[in-house]
Parts: sequence; C-alpha cells; structure tokens
Amino acid sequence: MKKIITISRECGSGGRTIAKKLAERLGFQYYDKELIDRVAKESGLAKEYIEEQGERITGSLLFNIASNMTYASQVFGNSMLPLQDQLYVVQSDIIRDIAEKGNCVIVGRCADAILQDRTDTMNVFIIADTKDKVIRAAEENYFPNGDIEKQLKKRDKARANHYKYYTEQEWGVAKNYDLVLNSSEFGVDGCVDVIEMLVKRY
Repeated sequence: MKKIITISRECGSGGRTIAKKLAERLGFQYYDKELIDRVAKESGLAKEYIEEQGERITGSLLFNIASNMTYASQVFGNSMLPLQDQLYVVQSDIIRDIAEKGNCVIVGRCADAILQDRTDTMNVFIIADTKDKVIRAAEENYFPNGDIEKQLKKRDKARANHYKYYTEQEWGVAKNYDLVLNSSEFGVDGCVDVIEMLVKRY
C-alpha cells in the first residue's frame, strides 16, 4: 500500500477538502496548515508569509532576488540565496522528514516533485470545471473582492510559475502525476473513494 499521498490542485477544485477527507478515512497524518506551522517554527518566518509565498513566485528571477534580499539578510544571516529560495529549502527538508516518519497526505508545496525518488508515494492532481471552481470560491470566500474567475486563474498561474521555477516540471500536466481527477465529474467524496481504492490496492 502506498503510504504517502501528495495532493496538488487547481484553486477552487476542492483538493484541500479531498486531501483532508482522504487522510481521515485512511487514518493518515494530514499536512497542510500543519506543514506551514512547522516551516514557520523552523525558519522563524511569519505563517502569513509562508502561506502566501510558499506556492507562488513571479516570472522574474531578478525581481525575486531584489525584493527578497533584505528579508533574507534579516532572517537567514549572510546567505546570498533569496528568501523564497531559502524557504523552499527548509520546506523541502521538512517534507522529506515527514515522509520518513510514516503514512501521510501532503497538500501542495511541490511535495510530489520533492519526493519523486520514493516508490511509496502516489501523486494526485485535482481539477474542476471553471463554473464549479467559481461557485466553491464564492461559497468559501476565497476572494472577497473582484472577479473570482480572474483571480482563480491568477492563483493557478502563480502556482504553475512557482512549480516550474523549483522543479523544472510543468504543473498540472497529467504525465507528471499518477492520477488526475475532475472533482466536477466525480464529486469530492467520489474522488476520495477513487484515491482510497487505489492507495489500498497498490
């Protein structure tokens, strides 16, 4: 049986809910906000910064270096790495440590790529139809102001840029995952059912 499940997801697809329900059903540890808490503790960075920056990066490397270097010098001493890169290093080490400790479900944070050399991991990507993502985002108040559909696309673009920058792989491309599920087609519980069945079978 696979013991580590990574859940990547389009914004508004319900991936976080699917991951949490799956962990509860399998009796696995669940890491989402919990991962952010640990990264904050070990890095000394604010949780809000980690949550905001941990899955996004601009398209310009120079912009990131320039905008983050002041914070990097304050938090990590004399290291010349941009703060966001140092955050990724800390986050990666924690994800590997979590994977070593036992059965778990990890949401986002490039965990699929970080753990790609392991054979006991199943990498899942959750998608959904745009109309359903907009409805979910509105119901859960993801974006209090502005055009929800536009902001969903912006968030996913940021995730894709971040993933490409650190992994040199394409975020959301089916061949990079073991399983891609459409929550509009199967529903949240249906997606949980499918993943649970495959985890136990393989």
